[in-house]
Amino acid sequence: MLKKTQDALRRADKIFIAATSFMLLTAGVAVGDVPSTDQLQQPRAPIVLQMHAVPTPALQARPIQAGYKPDAFTANQIAALALVAQSDCLADAMYYEARGEGVDGQMAVAEVIYNRMRSGYYPKTICEIVFEGSGLHTGCQFSFTCNGEMNRRREAADWRRIHRLALRIVLGQARLGDLTDGALSFHAVDVAPGWSDTMERTTQIGNHIFYRPVRHAYTRAA
Repeated sequence: MLKKTQDALRRADKIFIAATSFMLLTAGVAVGDVPSTDQLQQPRAPIVLQMHAVPTPALQARPIQAGYKPDAFTANQIAALALVAQSDCLADAMYYEARGEGVDGQMAVAEVIYNRMRSGYYPKTICEIVFEGSGLHTGCQFSFTCNGEMNRRREAADWRRIHRLALRIVLGQARLGDLTDGALSFHAVDVAPGWSDTMERTTQIGNHIFYRPVRHAYTRAA
């Protein structure tokens, strides 16, 4: 157990150093990994991350799930673990929902998650939103969280690229615009969920159609 704890602390330290360096060196990221210019305007402050709000499915096989007490970590390590957990959850959604949709499609999925956080109708953190209902046989908000898709091997190159983008979004370095016109939901073009008839369609990006509630007074973040 001591060795596991030490390994977890070392990983958290590396994450904190990497995240800090990442914020300082984002200008040096390869061109192929950078979203289009209109999506990378002046960065806004990232949404505050809450460690206690990360649900169990989002942290499988991660150090914080090994039963360690919060006081076993320094403040920086706790912040680093929270950061990596939230960016992992966002990357999961972007990867499984839109890995073949290009940067616009992946940013659009991230937009929906952030729109939900700001809406007042959904949970307040990325992980809570992505894994909402994942413990139920029906009712998961994102199908990949409950249909077994996460058990399949990921394409390593795609995952690294998308995870890097997700981390930039969480850090506030890649600014989300309004590609989806305030959408809170979406579905693939080859399905027709019953809920889509009760919502207002906003746009189509790649193979996804986006929606917001009818007469939804969505207030964009400043």
